[in-house]
Amino acid sequence: MNLNSKYFDRIRINPAGQPGPAAEGPGCEWKGCDCRGTHRAPKGRQREGEYFRFCIDHVREYNKSYNYFAGMPDDDIIAYQRSAQTGHRPTWTMGVNDKTAAEADRLRRGRFDFADAFIDPFDVIGGTGRQERRAPEPPVRELKNVERRSFAALDLEGSEDAAEIKARYKTLVKRLHPDANGGDRSSEDRLRQIIQAYHYLKSAGFC
Repeated sequence: MNLNSKYFDRIRINPAGQPGPAAEGPGCEWKGCDCRGTHRAPKGRQREGEYFRFCIDHVREYNKSYNYFAGMPDDDIIAYQRSAQTGHRPTWTMGVNDKTAAEADRLRRGRFDFADAFIDPFDVIGGTGRQERRAPEPPVRELKNVERRSFAALDLEGSEDAAEIKARYKTLVKRLHPDANGGDRSSEDRLRQIIQAYHYLKSAGFC
């Protein structure tokens, strides 16, 4: 170690009992205090962003009695606390929009129509505006060979419903029955064929 270094000459030792240099900064704003104001304390409601400067002892004293809501009505305090839950940002109740309320009303009445809410400006779907709803057509039943022959025996095409089949069967039986022809039995084979065809169609669920 070089005891003749120039750095040793710059060392200064403060004699015991001598006060050091005064700390820089504002003084404590507490009445009668001469200490430095090293701590900030908010000035209160409607003065946000403004602070007092106190020393450590007086800032503790100030914080004990600090009340942000001092002098504020109870209703305003409650409203402020509710607003604080959303960060004091505006909120809207669901359903206050006129269009949304109208759609909700139609849903409650069972009158909501997709055409009321759907817009097709480029006519992509194929037709604009409300279209009449049509009942779906029943699927066409493919006939087997025996079923075709049975319909042909009744002089039918195969697309008739149960009422038409029954009506045609009754008409043919009355026409071909021997009692209706003065006892003539020449049409018995034809009558037997019609009866067999009708019973087959009935067992197959056509009538």
